[in-house]
Amino acid sequence: MKKILFAASECVPFIKTGGLADVCGALPKEFDKNEWDVRVVIPNYSCIPDKFRSKFEYVAHFYMSAGSYITNKYVGILKYVMDGITYYFIDNQEYFNCAVPYGDVRYDIEKFCFFDKAVLSMLKQIDFCPDIIHCHDWQTGLIPVYLKNEFQADSFYWGMKSIMTIHNLKFQGVWDIKTMQGLTGFSASLFTPDKLEFKKDANMLKGGLVYADYITTVSDSYAQEIQTEYYGEGLNGLLSARHFDMQGIVNGIDYQVYDPAADTKIYTNYKPSDFRKKKYMNKVKLQAELGLAVDKKKYMIGLISRLTDQKGLDLVNYAIDRIVDDYTQLVVIGTGDPQYENMFRHYAWKYGDRVSANICYSDELAHKLYAAADAFLMPSRFEPCGLTQLISFRYGTVPIVRETGGLRDTVKPFNEYENTGDGFSFANYNGDEMLSVINYSKHIFFDRKKQWNQMIDRGMANDYSWNNSKGKYEGLYNYLLGC
Repeated sequence: MKKILFAASECVPFIKTGGLADVCGALPKEFDKNEWDVRVVIPNYSCIPDKFRSKFEYVAHFYMSAGSYITNKYVGILKYVMDGITYYFIDNQEYFNCAVPYGDVRYDIEKFCFFDKAVLSMLKQIDFCPDIIHCHDWQTGLIPVYLKNEFQADSFYWGMKSIMTIHNLKFQGVWDIKTMQGLTGFSASLFTPDKLEFKKDANMLKGGLVYADYITTVSDSYAQEIQTEYYGEGLNGLLSARHFDMQGIVNGIDYQVYDPAADTKIYTNYKPSDFRKKKYMNKVKLQAELGLAVDKKKYMIGLISRLTDQKGLDLVNYAIDRIVDDYTQLVVIGTGDPQYENMFRHYAWKYGDRVSANICYSDELAHKLYAAADAFLMPSRFEPCGLTQLISFRYGTVPIVRETGGLRDTVKPFNEYENTGDGFSFANYNGDEMLSVINYSKHIFFDRKKQWNQMIDRGMANDYSWNNSKGKYEGLYNYLLGC
């Protein structure tokens, strides 16, 4: 039995702020349980819903010190088994009693330094010796560092491998070296430019990228992009140096959760064979629910996103008056920077029958929009993988994307002469280029309905289930284990 431990800061269904949680929740369930023993560890946040927390079992507890700032702290270990997967929760009220998983950066860095050492320290207590620890993003970046340094004094940890997966390189866990030494107990020799030092500070993600046995990212294009200065966030040199130990594996989506034929959150179920007759019913119902003009012939564009600079919303701001013409509606769901929240509120006020701004995150409303929209807009500045376009395909909704990262890898641009492709894309980060592609998509929607529907056929036939990506992870794990 090959043993894998996923370590992460979030995991569905317990806690979610982004795509990282979807990966850690969905991927472990895909492996054949006769061959793989895959377990997951996350912090025991007080904001995990009580319907789960009330069922967590106490396993053990101990006291642990890291650096001089983290001394003799309580570490509780709780566990919960669901869908055949064992989940562990690191318990410490001082660090994980919170309304949301992340807040103040300095404090987040301290709690994840604590978490990273606790994860390794817990293994002997639960009598689980993983062959590989699969670490996700900066919050787990110190696990490979501890593993290859302090923990090598104990033969229990010899031969244990680690993988570092980058979900978004923008976030790295950077703080000053003196504080970091106090939090971790690492010797000064680890804070050098070839290890954790980064622009005179210390960088948790960089530590993970230096010490992990292998690095993955969430798409092929993103793995290439982050080796360049434009996308590399200051770590492109290190990532270029490690490019032989790095690959991109596109995320999947849960095909049971996102299934228009069985989804209980949408108004009318449909499948590839009957979307032409039924999909529009979702549109007119959503138009009525959101107070938009009810008309099945309108072109509805959806946008579900964190409302941040990364997502290309300045391009939307530049072009929106020309996007929402008499025949077009825009429905937005998301929260984020106040400037973008207010921008969408403004346009919803200005164009009440055409623009709906839902400044919230509602899973139910999101499902309804995937089913109702004709197209989905993702004009991202950068996008490591992106899940929205994969869900759109599943619901017969055509993605309009910028060619970057995972968007470039998953959306094949429509070619009207060969009648190929499953979406629309534009190359340069430019509002006029985005607008011209949106206008072209309208032309196909209104004037070439047959080709539009054939594009939906191709999109719905795509397979971006986890089953696809799982095979690549299995290959990587076997490679590291020498199988």
